[in-house]
Amino acid sequence: MRGPGRTGGTFASPKAVEIRPERAQKPGLGRNARLPPAPVALTNRGSLRYDRDVVKNTTNAAPSPHSGLEPARFAVTVDLVLFTFTEGELRVLLIQRRHPPFADYWALPGGFVGQDEPLEEAAVRELAEETAVEGIYLEQLYTFGDPKRDPRGRVITVAYFAIVVPDVMKQAQAGPETRNVDWFPVYNLPPLAFDHERIIRYALQRLRYKLEYTALGFLLLPEEFTLSELQKVYEVVLQETLDKRNFRRKILAQGIIEYTGKLRYGDHRPARLYRFTAAAIELEKARRRFP
Repeated sequence: MRGPGRTGGTFASPKAVEIRPERAQKPGLGRNARLPPAPVALTNRGSLRYDRDVVKNTTNAAPSPHSGLEPARFAVTVDLVLFTFTEGELRVLLIQRRHPPFADYWALPGGFVGQDEPLEEAAVRELAEETAVEGIYLEQLYTFGDPKRDPRGRVITVAYFAIVVPDVMKQAQAGPETRNVDWFPVYNLPPLAFDHERIIRYALQRLRYKLEYTALGFLLLPEEFTLSELQKVYEVVLQETLDKRNFRRKILAQGIIEYTGKLRYGDHRPARLYRFTAAAIELEKARRRFP
């Protein structure tokens, strides 16, 4: 299903979140809702400044809109990047928007954060409402805040991302605010709404970093796999061809995979089957629980 594709920042510590179904029906907060009245920023950073202009401002004159002395007004959203690896391709979950702006465009799942709603709960809720996907680990990725990223006004978005097993693909289905959902090849995306192409590129870079120093590959492969299949995942994600001998030497030296004692038979010589070690998987899971 192809169609036309929707809505940065400081780093924030990733956190594991849990599905909370009771919040899933909260009305009026979807991405397609009209921009709510702009909330006042909770922190007036201007009051913490000590530059000369602030120190000298001893009058009662009203501050200018850009002086940093009055709270900024903006809305906050969450956007979600879900990757999976299937049929030799890295894919990302997209929704087709039903309403303006960018009606009929493909975009990342996401929407507005409620006035009294934690970011993590908003991310879980929006993912469930727009795609029916639940029960996955979400890691906070980055904050995107270009003033012109949303034509409706100043909207800052906090992006989350996740690596999911292919079985999760079957869960995805369109919600009431979306025309459709589909898993697109990361390197062959349709035109996307808002700055979502930039968000996906950033998430892809994070995935590449994690793949090189963690056992994250266990989410991208079946429980047992050949070294050729593992190398294929690395080559697709990194977008480069790897030397077979060097790759096998380095991956085996890391101690994150082990031989299962089984062979896979085919047209060529039997191939050894490997799996990620229990210790490597537990370490990766621990990173998720205590990032």
